[in-house]
Amino acid sequence: MTANEYIAASLGFTLGMLKMHLADMTDAELMMRPVPNANHPNWQIGHLIAAEHGMMSSIGAKMPELPAGFAAAYGKETHTSDDASKFAKKDELLALFDKTRGATIAFAGTLTDAQLKAPSPMPQFFPTVADFVGLGGPHIAMHIGQIQVLRRKLGKPILF
Repeated sequence: MTANEYIAASLGFTLGMLKMHLADMTDAELMMRPVPNANHPNWQIGHLIAAEHGMMSSIGAKMPELPAGFAAAYGKETHTSDDASKFAKKDELLALFDKTRGATIAFAGTLTDAQLKAPSPMPQFFPTVADFVGLGGPHIAMHIGQIQVLRRKLGKPILF
């Protein structure tokens, strides 16, 4: 397996894990906070999409267009909002994440070893393009951990 194949596989796997954790959650539950001041899962999912879209676009990936106002709706300024009307529904988020992650995976599959070793746009955090593109896996995993806390609070089955 090549490096870009590994990155692409990891990106696909972690999106599948996220979907598994959200499968039995309702739109109303995705607006719940596990503890005060924590981000609700709806915002976290939108944040993941907007962040990935921006990062991958910055290095030349052809990304699907986000709905008008989407990135702003899921920006740092909105994470405290509990107004569900300001956020997308679960099905819309997951469909958009499928498209966004699909574009990232396709882009990762085209990268050569030389491109993967090139400096990233944020070398202080991600030294190489491989680190930058590969962030999509750990980024989802971090948010899955936060969603797990809400799942426990709601009495949902433990998945791992």
